[in-house]
Amino acid sequence: MKVVTTENIAGHKILEVKGPVFGLIVRSRGIGGDIMAGLKSLVGGEIKQYTVMLEDARKQALDRMIANASEMGANSIVMMRFDSGEIANNMSEIVAYGTAVVIEEL
Repeated sequence: MKVVTTENIAGHKILEVKGPVFGLIVRSRGIGGDIMAGLKSLVGGEIKQYTVMLEDARKQALDRMIANASEMGANSIVMMRFDSGEIANNMSEIVAYGTAVVIEEL
């Protein structure tokens, strides 16, 4: 499945718009990650535990969005975006969203 952030896909024609699709995940940092991050924040630099957690969450949200589009009969997603937020003090929400379409090569 092609997933792009643009409105169109070069060399392809959109035949049908299936509609909006999304993939959502909420992840908790956990006490161990919070302790390590707290210590790292004292000296500065990247907090790798959070970087890894957010990279994994984005991948899972993307996979869920693609599965959603497949169930709708789409073969591509255009105008894909990520959004994120925080829930309570230790949870992060990641959503991948876009428009599911059916395309054909020109």
